[in-house]
Amino acid sequence: MFQFKYDSLALAAPFFVNSSDTFIRSALQGVMGEVWADAPENPRCARIDLGDFSFLGGDPTAPAALNLIKGARTIVASCGAGWEEVIAKTLPDARASFRRATLKEDYFDRKALQGFAGQLPEGFILAPIDEKAYHYCLSLSWARDFCALFDSWQDFSEKGLGWLIWKDNGELVAGASSYSSYREGIEIQIETREDNRRQGLALCCGAKLILDCLERGIYPSWDAANPASATLAEKLGYRLGELYPVWMKETMGDDDF
Repeated sequence: MFQFKYDSLALAAPFFVNSSDTFIRSALQGVMGEVWADAPENPRCARIDLGDFSFLGGDPTAPAALNLIKGARTIVASCGAGWEEVIAKTLPDARASFRRATLKEDYFDRKALQGFAGQLPEGFILAPIDEKAYHYCLSLSWARDFCALFDSWQDFSEKGLGWLIWKDNGELVAGASSYSSYREGIEIQIETREDNRRQGLALCCGAKLILDCLERGIYPSWDAANPASATLAEKLGYRLGELYPVWMKETMGDDDF
Protein backbone atom coordinates (compact mmCIF):
# COMPACT_ATOMS: atom_id res chain seq x y z
CA MET A 1 0.00 0.00 0.00
CA PHE A 2 1.12 3.55 -0.70
CA GLN A 3 0.19 6.56 1.41
CA PHE A 4 -0.48 9.65 -0.66
CA LYS A 5 1.00 12.89 0.58
CA TYR A 6 -0.43 16.33 -0.07
CA ASP A 7 0.83 16.68 -3.64
CA SER A 8 -0.62 13.28 -4.63
CA LEU A 9 -4.08 13.46 -3.05
CA ALA A 10 -5.76 14.43 -6.30
CA LEU A 11 -4.95 10.97 -7.70
CA ALA A 12 -7.49 9.44 -5.30
CA ALA A 13 -10.20 12.06 -5.75
CA PRO A 14 -11.95 10.40 -8.75
CA PHE A 15 -12.72 7.33 -6.61
CA PHE A 16 -14.82 9.40 -4.19
CA VAL A 17 -16.40 11.94 -6.52
CA ASN A 18 -19.97 10.83 -5.69
CA SER A 19 -19.55 11.11 -1.93
CA SER A 20 -20.42 14.19 0.12
CA ASP A 21 -18.95 12.79 3.33
CA THR A 22 -16.87 15.39 5.14
CA PHE A 23 -14.27 12.82 6.25
CA ILE A 24 -13.43 12.33 2.59
CA ARG A 25 -13.22 16.09 2.07
CA SER A 26 -10.93 16.43 5.09
CA ALA A 27 -8.50 13.85 3.76
CA LEU A 28 -8.51 14.94 0.12
CA GLN A 29 -8.00 18.56 1.21
CA GLY A 30 -5.02 17.52 3.30
CA VAL A 31 -6.61 18.86 6.49
CA MET A 32 -6.94 15.60 8.46
CA GLY A 33 -6.79 11.87 7.82
CA GLU A 34 -4.79 9.58 5.55
CA VAL A 35 -5.18 8.44 1.95
CA TRP A 36 -3.89 5.00 0.92
CA ALA A 37 -3.85 3.45 -2.55
CA ASP A 38 -2.65 0.36 -4.37
CA ALA A 39 -0.08 2.22 -6.49
CA PRO A 40 1.78 5.52 -6.34
CA GLU A 41 0.74 6.31 -9.91
CA ASN A 42 -2.36 5.24 -11.84
CA PRO A 43 -4.03 3.65 -8.79
CA ARG A 44 -7.07 1.45 -9.23
CA CYS A 45 -8.44 1.69 -5.69
CA ALA A 46 -7.94 3.74 -2.53
CA ARG A 47 -8.88 4.00 1.14
CA ILE A 48 -9.42 7.11 3.23
CA ASP A 49 -8.86 6.81 6.98
CA LEU A 50 -9.93 9.36 9.57
CA GLY A 51 -10.52 8.60 13.23
CA ASP A 52 -12.54 5.39 13.55
CA PHE A 53 -13.62 5.49 9.90
CA SER A 54 -12.36 4.06 6.62
CA PHE A 55 -13.90 4.71 3.19
CA LEU A 56 -13.13 2.53 0.19
CA GLY A 57 -13.34 3.65 -3.41
CA GLY A 58 -12.25 2.71 -6.89
CA ASP A 59 -12.18 -0.79 -8.36
CA PRO A 60 -13.10 -3.48 -5.79
CA THR A 61 -11.78 -6.20 -8.13
CA ALA A 62 -8.24 -4.80 -8.08
CA PRO A 63 -5.74 -7.27 -6.57
CA ALA A 64 -4.91 -4.92 -3.68
CA ALA A 65 -8.53 -4.22 -2.74
CA LEU A 66 -8.56 -7.00 -0.14
CA ASN A 67 -5.50 -5.54 1.58
CA LEU A 68 -7.17 -2.14 1.71
CA ILE A 69 -10.20 -3.70 3.38
CA LYS A 70 -8.16 -5.74 5.87
CA GLY A 71 -6.21 -2.65 6.89
CA ALA A 72 -9.33 -0.55 7.45
CA ARG A 73 -10.23 1.01 10.77
CA THR A 74 -13.18 0.18 13.02
CA ILE A 75 -16.03 1.51 10.86
CA VAL A 76 -15.80 0.61 7.16
CA ALA A 77 -17.90 2.23 4.43
CA SER A 78 -17.95 1.89 0.66
CA CYS A 79 -17.93 4.60 -1.99
CA GLY A 80 -18.82 2.98 -5.26
CA ALA A 81 -20.41 -0.09 -6.78
CA GLY A 82 -19.21 -3.56 -5.93
CA TRP A 83 -17.51 -2.83 -2.62
CA GLU A 84 -20.26 -3.94 -0.27
CA GLU A 85 -20.14 -7.61 -1.30
CA VAL A 86 -16.34 -7.68 -1.17
CA ILE A 87 -16.26 -6.02 2.27
CA ALA A 88 -18.80 -8.49 3.65
CA LYS A 89 -16.80 -11.46 2.38
CA THR A 90 -13.45 -10.08 3.53
CA LEU A 91 -14.71 -9.13 7.00
CA PRO A 92 -17.08 -12.01 7.88
CA ASP A 93 -16.94 -11.23 11.61
CA ALA A 94 -17.80 -7.55 11.19
CA ARG A 95 -21.24 -6.37 12.24
CA ALA A 96 -23.26 -4.80 9.44
CA SER A 97 -25.10 -1.63 10.39
CA PHE A 98 -26.48 1.57 8.90
CA ARG A 99 -25.80 5.24 9.42
CA ARG A 100 -27.96 8.14 8.30
CA ALA A 101 -26.52 11.05 6.35
CA THR A 102 -27.97 14.54 6.59
CA LEU A 103 -28.28 16.99 3.73
CA LYS A 104 -25.38 19.45 3.64
CA GLU A 105 -27.51 22.57 3.34
CA ASP A 106 -28.51 25.41 5.65
CA TYR A 107 -32.09 24.69 6.72
CA PHE A 108 -31.52 26.02 10.24
CA ASP A 109 -33.98 28.14 12.19
CA ARG A 110 -31.67 30.48 14.11
CA LYS A 111 -34.40 31.58 16.49
CA ALA A 112 -35.26 27.98 17.41
CA LEU A 113 -31.58 27.16 17.93
CA GLN A 114 -31.16 30.17 20.21
CA GLY A 115 -34.11 28.90 22.21
CA PHE A 116 -32.62 25.43 22.56
CA ALA A 117 -29.23 26.86 23.52
CA GLY A 118 -30.91 28.85 26.26
CA GLN A 119 -32.67 25.84 27.79
CA LEU A 120 -29.85 24.89 30.13
CA PRO A 121 -31.19 23.24 33.31
CA GLU A 122 -30.42 24.84 36.64
CA GLY A 123 -27.12 23.71 38.12
CA PHE A 124 -25.29 23.43 34.79
CA ILE A 125 -22.84 25.72 32.99
CA LEU A 126 -22.31 25.96 29.22
CA ALA A 127 -18.83 27.04 28.14
CA PRO A 128 -16.57 26.84 25.06
CA ILE A 129 -13.65 24.42 24.94
CA ASP A 130 -10.53 26.26 26.07
CA GLU A 131 -7.01 24.89 26.48
CA LYS A 132 -7.63 23.52 29.98
CA ALA A 133 -10.88 21.84 28.89
CA TYR A 134 -9.18 20.42 25.79
CA HIS A 135 -6.68 18.51 27.93
CA TYR A 136 -9.35 17.48 30.42
CA CYS A 137 -11.50 15.96 27.65
CA LEU A 138 -8.55 13.86 26.54
CA SER A 139 -8.31 12.39 30.05
CA LEU A 140 -11.90 11.03 29.95
CA SER A 141 -12.71 7.97 27.87
CA TRP A 142 -16.26 9.11 27.06
CA ALA A 143 -15.17 12.67 26.12
CA ARG A 144 -11.93 11.97 24.23
CA ASP A 145 -13.51 12.19 20.80
CA PHE A 146 -14.33 15.85 21.38
CA CYS A 147 -10.63 16.61 20.75
CA ALA A 148 -8.67 13.41 20.14
CA LEU A 149 -8.12 13.71 16.38
CA PHE A 150 -6.34 17.04 16.69
CA ASP A 151 -2.59 16.98 17.18
CA SER A 152 -2.46 19.59 19.92
CA TRP A 153 -4.39 22.40 21.56
CA GLN A 154 -3.00 24.76 18.94
CA ASP A 155 -4.23 22.47 16.18
CA PHE A 156 -7.69 22.29 17.79
CA SER A 157 -7.85 26.05 18.33
CA GLU A 158 -7.06 26.63 14.64
CA LYS A 159 -9.25 23.94 13.06
CA GLY A 160 -11.88 22.95 15.61
CA LEU A 161 -14.33 24.29 18.16
CA GLY A 162 -16.75 22.99 20.73
CA TRP A 163 -19.01 23.68 23.70
CA LEU A 164 -19.17 21.73 26.95
CA ILE A 165 -21.71 21.46 29.74
CA TRP A 166 -20.42 21.26 33.30
CA LYS A 167 -22.21 20.73 36.56
CA ASP A 168 -21.71 23.62 38.94
CA ASN A 169 -19.51 21.30 41.02
CA GLY A 170 -17.01 21.09 38.15
CA GLU A 171 -18.02 17.73 36.61
CA LEU A 172 -18.07 17.53 32.82
CA VAL A 173 -21.34 15.91 31.73
CA ALA A 174 -21.94 16.71 28.04
CA GLY A 175 -20.49 18.37 24.99
CA ALA A 176 -20.73 19.08 21.28
CA SER A 177 -17.49 19.49 19.41
CA SER A 178 -15.64 19.00 16.14
CA TYR A 179 -14.78 15.33 15.73
CA SER A 180 -12.97 16.43 12.58
CA SER A 181 -12.71 19.46 10.36
CA TYR A 182 -12.42 20.36 6.70
CA ARG A 183 -11.93 23.69 4.97
CA GLU A 184 -15.62 24.56 4.85
CA GLY A 185 -16.75 23.22 8.21
CA ILE A 186 -16.65 20.55 10.89
CA GLU A 187 -18.14 17.11 11.56
CA ILE A 188 -20.02 17.23 14.86
CA GLN A 189 -19.36 14.85 17.75
CA ILE A 190 -21.99 15.08 20.47
CA GLU A 191 -22.11 13.05 23.67
CA THR A 192 -23.70 13.12 27.11
CA ARG A 193 -22.30 11.20 30.04
CA GLU A 194 -24.57 8.21 30.60
CA ASP A 195 -25.81 9.26 34.03
CA ASN A 196 -26.90 12.69 32.78
CA ARG A 197 -28.88 11.78 29.69
CA ARG A 198 -32.49 12.74 28.92
CA GLN A 199 -32.15 16.22 30.42
CA GLY A 200 -31.89 18.13 27.15
CA LEU A 201 -28.13 18.67 27.47
CA ALA A 202 -27.26 17.36 24.00
CA LEU A 203 -29.94 19.59 22.48
CA CYS A 204 -28.58 22.63 24.32
CA CYS A 205 -24.89 22.25 23.49
CA GLY A 206 -25.63 20.99 19.98
CA ALA A 207 -27.68 24.11 19.24
CA LYS A 208 -24.92 26.33 20.63
CA LEU A 209 -22.27 24.67 18.47
CA ILE A 210 -24.39 24.96 15.32
CA LEU A 211 -24.99 28.66 15.99
CA ASP A 212 -21.27 29.15 16.59
CA CYS A 213 -20.47 27.51 13.24
CA LEU A 214 -23.05 29.57 11.36
CA GLU A 215 -21.70 32.78 12.87
CA ARG A 216 -18.19 31.83 11.70
CA GLY A 217 -19.41 30.99 8.20
CA ILE A 218 -18.60 27.27 8.39
CA TYR A 219 -20.92 24.30 8.06
CA PRO A 220 -21.81 22.06 11.05
CA SER A 221 -22.07 18.65 9.36
CA TRP A 222 -23.97 15.87 11.14
CA ASP A 223 -23.94 12.14 10.38
CA ALA A 224 -26.29 10.06 12.52
CA ALA A 225 -24.99 6.82 14.01
CA ASN A 226 -28.40 5.64 15.23
CA PRO A 227 -32.11 6.58 15.30
CA ALA A 228 -31.72 8.68 18.45
CA SER A 229 -29.01 10.74 16.76
CA ALA A 230 -31.20 11.18 13.67
CA THR A 231 -34.12 12.36 15.83
CA LEU A 232 -31.93 14.90 17.59
CA ALA A 233 -30.55 16.09 14.26
CA GLU A 234 -34.05 16.70 12.92
CA LYS A 235 -35.01 18.65 16.04
CA LEU A 236 -31.97 20.86 15.55
CA GLY A 237 -33.01 21.61 11.97
CA TYR A 238 -31.23 19.06 9.80
CA ARG A 239 -32.99 17.26 6.99
CA LEU A 240 -32.23 13.58 6.83
CA GLY A 241 -30.57 12.01 3.83
CA GLU A 242 -30.08 8.42 2.85
CA LEU A 243 -29.20 5.44 4.98
CA TYR A 244 -25.88 3.90 4.04
CA PRO A 245 -24.30 0.61 5.16
CA VAL A 246 -21.20 0.32 7.31
CA TRP A 247 -19.33 -2.61 8.80
CA MET A 248 -18.19 -2.50 12.42
CA LYS A 249 -14.94 -4.42 12.93
CA GLU A 250 -15.18 -4.06 16.72
CA THR A 251 -17.97 -3.51 19.23
CA MET A 252 -18.57 0.18 19.79
CA GLY A 253 -20.86 1.93 22.25
CA ASP A 254 -23.86 3.92 21.09
CA ASP A 255 -23.22 7.62 20.70
CA ASP A 256 -25.14 10.57 19.33
CA PHE A 257 -22.80 11.58 16.59
